Amino acid sequence: MSGDDPGSDLRLAELALEVARAAGRLIRQRRDEGVTVAATKTSQTDIVTETDREVEVLIRSLLADARPDDGIVGEEGDDEPGATGVRWIVDPIDGTVNFLYGIPQYAVSVAAERDGVVVAGVVLDVARDTAYVGRRETGPDGQVTVTADRDGRPISVRSPAPLAQRLIGTGFSYEAGIRAIQADAVSRLLPRVRDIRRLGSCALDLCHVAEGLLDGYVEEGVNLWDFAAGVLIAEGAGARSELAPGAGGQELLVCAPAHGFEDFRKVVEQAGFLAISGE
Repeated sequence: MSGDDPGSDLRLAELALEVARAAGRLIRQRRDEGVTVAATKTSQTDIVTETDREVEVLIRSLLADARPDDGIVGEEGDDEPGATGVRWIVDPIDGTVNFLYGIPQYAVSVAAERDGVVVAGVVLDVARDTAYVGRRETGPDGQVTVTADRDGRPISVRSPAPLAQRLIGTGFSYEAGIRAIQADAVSRLLPRVRDIRRLGSCALDLCHVAEGLLDGYVEEGVNLWDFAAGVLIAEGAGARSELAPGAGGQELLVCAPAHGFEDFRKVVEQAGFLAISGE
């Protein structure tokens, strides 16, 4: 299928980019006007702003106009079933606390899933207006390739490095009990690697692995809309990702360059991020 076919996977990637850029313009406008908290979710620190809600409404509207029969799932709205086999996975602002404080590390994430497989993904770094795009393409011979770029230029993971020279990204749950477990695991991981960064956006952390700014990423408590686009982008740049049960009882995401994934996953397990088998 070509990108001219409105149902092609390439066209889905183009649409995701168009929608993400429109959302980014609205977010920048609202940031300039000032941001207030609209509600909290799992805890007093797990916030939602009016902009989160407004941007998701915009994204849903744009997608419905372009492809009215597709399904959609978003962080702030209800799941909507579709009839085409395509489902959109949307995070209007990943890194809402950063957005609230004006820390320039927040993103729009838009992914398209066809028959349960993510085939297109866009993460827009809103403050920098930088777009990361991942595409899963199937050739005439049935061979599948995954590509990734940043503003149209191909990106790739960092070259191999010893564990002690790897910079690792992570994040923390908003639930106090799980945060304590994560803090213990991070304290055991820290002596094994170069350093650890907590930047505040799962989607952007995955893109940073893809472009070689991070050597790995691990976080428990991520949701589908946090990582659907970022995992595809990371894969297209040469990374590998895995979802596994976390020590705090929630889903754990591990991502690293494919050439160093196994030893990173091993040290993640040794540090205590993973649930103990049999529990």
